[in-house]
Amino acid sequence: MSERDRIGVLLADDHAVVQAGLAALLSAEQDMEIVGQARDGTEAVRLFRTIRPDVLLLGLRMPKLDGLGVIKEVRAAEPRARILILTTFDGDQDIVRSLKAGAKGYLLMDSPPDCVLDAVRAVYAGKCVVPAEVAARVAEHLGSESLTQRELEVLRSIAGGKANKEIAYELDVSEGTVKTHVCNLLQKLRCGSRAEAVAVAIKRGFLRL
Repeated sequence: MSERDRIGVLLADDHAVVQAGLAALLSAEQDMEIVGQARDGTEAVRLFRTIRPDVLLLGLRMPKLDGLGVIKEVRAAEPRARILILTTFDGDQDIVRSLKAGAKGYLLMDSPPDCVLDAVRAVYAGKCVVPAEVAARVAEHLGSESLTQRELEVLRSIAGGKANKEIAYELDVSEGTVKTHVCNLLQKLRCGSRAEAVAVAIKRGFLRL
């Protein structure tokens, strides 16, 4: 354990109520203490560099710099950083991107308090924490094709209510090319319509509106 003889946890979440609840939960444990609290991603990175906590408990959607950006910057400063995501977002793309970026665990916000405490201790001990329900989200789409950058651009335009002709003009490609991208999108996302594709993309974490 650290020189504090407790697991020093830095909390980073933009919801005051959530942060207060987590602070109360962790502070009640004899082997844990809150060493800092951040309300946006930029502050989380700054505090991490200053405090060097044992564990960073991080929300995924943060103002100024999102959770994924925080993970990347923190890991650049400290490759061995122990980061645990606690979020309401359960899309498989959110989970995969976070773990690939270097998070050591991914919990959903409705996890029981004991699970959160156990996860903090496990991540501090160097273990990876991915509960069964989170792993199931990834396994559900395991092997499915990823979207290309151009397909994501088309998808964002569709979500913005733009027609193929408008998208073609915006991307400086032919309308036929846009139609091909749309067909590929529907096939990869296993959807029958543009509206369904947008809904599925949001659920899986391809889109953030």
